[in-house]
Amino acid sequence: MDAIDKHTVQPAGGVPPVVTAVDEKKNTELPTVQNDTPSPEGKIKPEREPALKDYLRVFAYATKWDIFAYFAAGVCAIGGGTTLPLLNIVFGQLVNEFNGYFLPNSTTTEARFKAIADRQALYLFILFLARFALNYVNKFAFRMIGIRLSSAIRLHYLQSLFGQTIHVLDSMPAGTAAATITSTANTLQIGISEKLGVFLEFTGTIVTAIIIAFIYSWQLTLVTSSVILFLLVVLGILLPFIIKGHAQITKAEGKASAIASEAFSSIRMVTACGAEERVSSRYARWVQVARQRGEFVSPLMALQFGLIFFGLFGAFGLSFWYGTHSWVDGRVNNVGERSHAMVAACEFLTVIDAPRPRDGDLRDPQVSASEDIIFQDVTFAYPSRPHVKVLDGLDLTIESGKVTAIVGPSGSGKSTIVGLIERWYTLQDQYVIAKTIEKDKMKEAQKKKNKKKGKNDSDDDESDNKRSEPEDVGPAVELRGSITTSGHALDDIQLKWWRSQIGLVQQEPFLFNDTIFKNVAYGLIGSQWEDAPEEEKRKLVKEACQESFADEFIDRLPDGYDTRVGDSGAKLSGGQRQRIAIARSIVRKPKIVILDEATSAIDVRGEGIVQRALDKVSKNRTTITIAHRLSTIKKADRIVVLKKGNVVEQGTHESLLEDEEGVYYGLVHAQQLSLGDSAEDSDSDTKEEIGAVLAREKSAAVSHSDVTQQKPEVVNRNLFQSFGRLLYEQRSRWALCILTVIFAAGASTGTTPLQAYLFAKIILVFNETNTPDQIRSDSNFWSLMWAVLAIGVGASYFFMGYASTRLASYTCATYRQQYFDAILFQRTSFYDEEENAQGSLTARVAGDPKQLEELLGLNMAMVFVALFNVIGAISIAFAFGWKLALVALFVTMPIGLVSGYFRFKYEIDFDKMNAAVFAESSKFAAESIEPTPRTLSMACQALIFWYGSRLLASREYGPQAFFVCFMAVIQGAEAAGQGLSFGPNAAQVTGASNRIINMRDSKNKDMIPVTEKIPDTEGGISIELRNVHFKYPTRDVSVFKGLNLTIEKGQFAALVGASGCGKTSIVSLLERFYDVDQGSILCNGKDIKDINVYEYRKNLSLVAQEPTLFQGTLRENILLGVDDGTVTEERLHQVCRDASIHDFIVSLPEGYNTDIGSRGVSLSGGQKQRVAIARALMRNPHILLLDEATSSLDSESEKLVQQAFERAGKGRTMVVVAHRLATVQNADVIFVLGEGKLLEKGSHQELLKKRGVYWHMCHSQALDR
Repeated sequence: MDAIDKHTVQPAGGVPPVVTAVDEKKNTELPTVQNDTPSPEGKIKPEREPALKDYLRVFAYATKWDIFAYFAAGVCAIGGGTTLPLLNIVFGQLVNEFNGYFLPNSTTTEARFKAIADRQALYLFILFLARFALNYVNKFAFRMIGIRLSSAIRLHYLQSLFGQTIHVLDSMPAGTAAATITSTANTLQIGISEKLGVFLEFTGTIVTAIIIAFIYSWQLTLVTSSVILFLLVVLGILLPFIIKGHAQITKAEGKASAIASEAFSSIRMVTACGAEERVSSRYARWVQVARQRGEFVSPLMALQFGLIFFGLFGAFGLSFWYGTHSWVDGRVNNVGERSHAMVAACEFLTVIDAPRPRDGDLRDPQVSASEDIIFQDVTFAYPSRPHVKVLDGLDLTIESGKVTAIVGPSGSGKSTIVGLIERWYTLQDQYVIAKTIEKDKMKEAQKKKNKKKGKNDSDDDESDNKRSEPEDVGPAVELRGSITTSGHALDDIQLKWWRSQIGLVQQEPFLFNDTIFKNVAYGLIGSQWEDAPEEEKRKLVKEACQESFADEFIDRLPDGYDTRVGDSGAKLSGGQRQRIAIARSIVRKPKIVILDEATSAIDVRGEGIVQRALDKVSKNRTTITIAHRLSTIKKADRIVVLKKGNVVEQGTHESLLEDEEGVYYGLVHAQQLSLGDSAEDSDSDTKEEIGAVLAREKSAAVSHSDVTQQKPEVVNRNLFQSFGRLLYEQRSRWALCILTVIFAAGASTGTTPLQAYLFAKIILVFNETNTPDQIRSDSNFWSLMWAVLAIGVGASYFFMGYASTRLASYTCATYRQQYFDAILFQRTSFYDEEENAQGSLTARVAGDPKQLEELLGLNMAMVFVALFNVIGAISIAFAFGWKLALVALFVTMPIGLVSGYFRFKYEIDFDKMNAAVFAESSKFAAESIEPTPRTLSMACQALIFWYGSRLLASREYGPQAFFVCFMAVIQGAEAAGQGLSFGPNAAQVTGASNRIINMRDSKNKDMIPVTEKIPDTEGGISIELRNVHFKYPTRDVSVFKGLNLTIEKGQFAALVGASGCGKTSIVSLLERFYDVDQGSILCNGKDIKDINVYEYRKNLSLVAQEPTLFQGTLRENILLGVDDGTVTEERLHQVCRDASIHDFIVSLPEGYNTDIGSRGVSLSGGQKQRVAIARALMRNPHILLLDEATSSLDSESEKLVQQAFERAGKGRTMVVVAHRLATVQNADVIFVLGEGKLLEKGSHQELLKKRGVYWHMCHSQALDR
């Protein structure tokens, strides 16, 4: 965040944010900021509707260079648009010459006629060159600026998001930000680049045409302009509804993306719970909502489409009718994508305009981070639960330069203190981000606000939004008190400077998908070394890693500090991730160090050495330690014991132990580890030997650059093999496709052959030698034919638009769901691949089906129209003048096809490169030849003019044959250009179709019958690992080399050992996330490979080291892996009692129906873990797998949960991975792992008597020494 703050992007011109506010005390509206301090009536969430001003504000991000480029591109776009009206002047002059040449008694000679025709053809060719050059600059510049502006607003969006307090980010569903900066940003980019250029080009055409028309005949221009009024009325009525529909579609797709992001980031837990179907159904719900919203928009877009074409064709007839009558009477001389961009812009500006927390301006030397931090009478409640008091009048002094440890039961407020010191939360204003809504819902919400509170709304979207709101039950807690240092409130200190003084290591370490060096170097952001040379940074990083003892495993990696750690550090073990996180926190040499359960995931030896490192770095620094494992805080200068948000005891470890009735004494006693017979600790030789065994442990993370893996075959199919296959699969909806083709044929018949014929007839009316009455009669008839044609074309476009958009909506929904399911059911190793990171998968599952929809909708319909136009144009041209038709067909068409082919080729190449972020620059090659097909018609016209004039001069062709051929060639060439312009869509949809098909074909399908099950599961399942060899698919170092291990039926078995020794790997193998490379795993004597994997997993429950919860209620999370219809309320409550979470749940106003937010953000670490434990017990498994399941629990809760496990373990096999040995001392058998094999095994007492590896591990954790 600090890195981004340094280069804050602001829109040029300093556009002020538009927000609302509520006064904290009076709850009245203010004009500037939103103060969302909870009131007794609950919080009000501001709302925002998409508006044109949102679209216009995007251009405020343009730099001076961008403005210049925009100006040049705009001038070129307008200039390109003016060429078409100028073409009409040339055409009109030529018509006059043609008519004069063929009139009886004409004085125009053949030579003069050819000279005039040559000059007019030259003018046309000059217009062609001008249009080509102008369009080239136009397309190139708009594409480039679109990328730059899109990049700028994405960056500002993230800066604004990171500038918010943590609760604002917590309130946003997972995946919302990712969806906004990918798919929504792409929509915005199109709207401010290509589509804007087209808009300006059309504007230039219309304005120029109106000016020219007024010069030649203002009366006829006024009549013709009536169509503009008609189109404005049509757009004015329909566009708001279309924008509303698109906003609803965007919202539903965002919800689906959030679910996908959450599922992909927690895929192992989804798999372990057997929750694929449930997650799929949640995703399907929002996919169907998006489809239904699409069905609402389809007829509106079709109606708009039909009315626009009706107006245009009707205008031809009206203009001709009025023009001929005016000519006879002597009054005339001879003769849309922006709505998408608006919605997208609103999504960005909603976050950008959100009020930000107040930032202070004090820093060194006015304040110092080396002073005491004082909490005085602090009362605090989280914004998501404003009525639940977390801190209750807390008085606490954190002394400078000393180690202060904070302990207490889960939920007592330990992590809250960290959040307030880090200023993630504040005692002042609590802001919320406005939600984007439609105008009618805004009015509706305003009415409801004035009526009875709490009235339920049946609307899907509103009900969903309501779930993420804080519970509106009971009076809100009044925030009060102060947090000060150096005599100043923390809120008065500059935020960036303050955070640069703090090094934080959290309970759940998070690493970026980057190298180890960069992950540690990120800790330098905001410090004095932020811009230091890389050599200096590498030196600092190595020093930090040495202090955290991370260098021990880093140095053994093939790529060392340049090893990539994978998505969220997935390629490292938990202890290795934690040591990297510790190095990152101390690399900046902070004055304050906060350790929030920093050693919870580290093995015994690792904990000891890291603790020594932390003891070292804590000297002369203010250190705050949050700990459940009390052995880590024995040396603290002061231990503060919290309970229910207040301090109940404080002192040193020894002084607190003197009070046998005290809370701390009880916590220590709960973690007491039996050490067997007293023994001398000074056996240095044994210690060194054991330490060497543990130190030799190989790292779990290695470079995978040279690993040869067996991947599913990726087949690259062409457009017909990929998209054609998907279209064939949708043959049940071919009726809509057939209707699209039929009405496209109807529309194209009107736009080319009949239009060419009617234009020729119109021109010939002025060539008649009949009386004025005859001219009026002919004009009336042909004008009526234009009106009939307008009705037919309008109706054809309406039905074509409706059928095509409906087909696209259905198909997109179908393949969006299939794509998501295919990814969801992939093998676990699939998610280890670099290209399959959670963000990439989320963007793919949102973007690829959208490409299908883009092509299948109006784009596909327009391709059909263009195809039929070309066929019709060629047919009528050959019918009236085959010589001209041959010239057009064999000279101009090949040029168009070649240019179209190269554009299509470049688009496919670009689509392959598009995996990289902002690889849009490769599209410039495609854009550089984009104008060719569209401007080709002007070159074609010049050629036809010249050759046609020769045929006319020799009287070989008459005017009617010439004009029919001429208009047909013009329309046909334009249609060919339009058809080829959809090359980008076809190229993109080819890649998207390939990815969807390949993903479906590689879907994990277990062909073993579900009838194959583990025999005799009553009383648990025996587990035998027989000569197991295993290495991860993305790693080249074996984890196990012939491991043999047996767990008897119903045993409580513990796995202990150094970090990276393979404890979690055994759990992964038992869950069948991976299969062994050699050897076998037997359950009750049956090889688990011979059992259907989905049936097999029903026998297991997993509680992982880092609890994984999902957006939704507590009830939904606990029942995630079971059929909730079969679970009684009594059973649910009993399981939660066993997990020691029931009392907490029923204390909440909404109880089991409390929404816990994205990833359970409204719960403490211990509460999240107990919910995860309850979820595991609810499955009533035969094998219970606990991977450090109690690592984040306080002593009291840990003891309760441990008792629950021991009760739950009766009648089932329990496999426990543990670093905290007190939790496994009652195990039936303990396996000590190291170097990929079994080092020791036996009960706790048996292993202590051996005085081996386990004995030393126990002494490292003793609390009473």
